[in-house]
Amino acid sequence: MMQDTISLAISELKALLGDRLSTGQSVREIHGRDEAYSEPALPDAVAFPESTEEVSAIMKICSAHKIPVVPFGIGTSLEGHVIPIHGGISVDTSRMNKVLEIHESDLDAVVQPGVTRTQLNDDLRATGLMFTVDPGADATLGGMASTRASGTNTVRYGTMRENVLALEVVLPDGRVINTGSRARKSSAGYDLTHLFVGSEGTLGIITELTLRLFGRPDTELSATCAFKTIDDAVNTVITAIQMGLPMARIELLDEVQMKGMNIFNPGLNLPEKPHLFLEFHGSEAGVKEQVDLFESVAEEFGVSGFDWATKLEDRERLWQARHNAYYAGKSLRKGCEGVVTDCCVPISALADCIARTKELIAESGLIAPIVGHVGDGNYHLLILIDPDNADEMARAKQLASDVNRTALSFGGTVTGEHGVGTGKKKYMMEEHGEAYLFMAQLKQSIDPLNIMNPGKLVSVN
Repeated sequence: MMQDTISLAISELKALLGDRLSTGQSVREIHGRDEAYSEPALPDAVAFPESTEEVSAIMKICSAHKIPVVPFGIGTSLEGHVIPIHGGISVDTSRMNKVLEIHESDLDAVVQPGVTRTQLNDDLRATGLMFTVDPGADATLGGMASTRASGTNTVRYGTMRENVLALEVVLPDGRVINTGSRARKSSAGYDLTHLFVGSEGTLGIITELTLRLFGRPDTELSATCAFKTIDDAVNTVITAIQMGLPMARIELLDEVQMKGMNIFNPGLNLPEKPHLFLEFHGSEAGVKEQVDLFESVAEEFGVSGFDWATKLEDRERLWQARHNAYYAGKSLRKGCEGVVTDCCVPISALADCIARTKELIAESGLIAPIVGHVGDGNYHLLILIDPDNADEMARAKQLASDVNRTALSFGGTVTGEHGVGTGKKKYMMEEHGEAYLFMAQLKQSIDPLNIMNPGKLVSVN
């Protein structure tokens, strides 16, 4: 009966979209996995809409037949968000990739969800403006809003939560709503924009975003510096933050990750010690003052010298290496897969939390490099395993669980930016308590048929 229903829905979607509705095996396989190591599951078909009207029509068809729908951006998520664990239709927004409006005077832009962050910044280049949220992957902006993404610039410019002003969303029954406006503040009603930011496709499909922009700084200066211990590096960051130093980027890479960085990036040749990757933004005089203050703080914790990148190409090479940290980590073990996890704690608890994490890694007997957006207390593990070794997989999952519960014990959260998906769902009640049950009530109210990315983030009856 279910298969007959899916066949009927696919027939109706085919009539709507023509060859932009695919049931081909290779296309379905692409939409049945994400960037990390997660159990794949194929959708029954993949839709490629080109407009809000088409997304609305898709949702009306799927709602009528009670068919699951999973929004798909570019597939760079890390916790199983886009994997259609109950089959159904994967809605790929990659063809909705237009930058619709750029308002230079108001520092905002209106884009479709399939626009990537680098595409938007390329379009902004001539304006002197920039969009600042930069997760490692060149993700779509719709996907970034859905997972409440952040990145290396977060410590100064904020996450998607702070940088999405308004949304256009197609609800599960096909209705189209607009949340927010281009105004920078409002007291008019519920904050629906931020209900959908971070909802991971469980409440609707984002079809348009209004985003905050920033002016490009006059001066940008990047650097790396090494420390003897993780504690020294982290305490340098904590002191700098407490002093109010306006860092643009402060990234931590432990000694294990640095070994992978040198393997994956020929010519990098940095010491295999804990490192900070830094960037300073502002006027020439302001940047010089920031650098002088940071150097004085770092010297108190035994920094072993700075390697400065002043030219644009050198800065881009440095940050591209940081963004490729996932692949650099995997280069430490040939043929491995990576079980990834992230957590976030109050900045004052960061050193102790990472120290406990290092103990847990040693106890597991696995290789697990650490990288982190330490300016906001967020760090990541890439746990390297042989995917065919059941014992290693079990140990990796236990290590991830122990790290997440350690973060909770320090007053933190089980995910600072990867999101929940299926991978972090089991910790949600522990973190949120009664509020998690309220999330399920919201989900059931907006999506009573439970067709929007079912099985992710929250559970409903």
